[in-house]
Amino acid sequence: MKMTDVKKKATSVGIKSGKMKKTDLIRAIQLKEGNPTCFQTGITPCDQSTCCWRADCVQ
Repeated sequence: MKMTDVKKKATSVGIKSGKMKKTDLIRAIQLKEGNPTCFQTGITPCDQSTCCWRADCVQ
């Protein structure tokens, strides 16, 4: 997902992205939505099959 899309999603959940890095912003979104803040932490196997960040996270 492109950073512009991530920023739009952040705004939609009430997060001001400012100059946050993509990884930090996605984790902030995950936290705000009540999900595990696991984006690109290396947790394997990932059981979050419906996560919208999965394509960018699990390579």
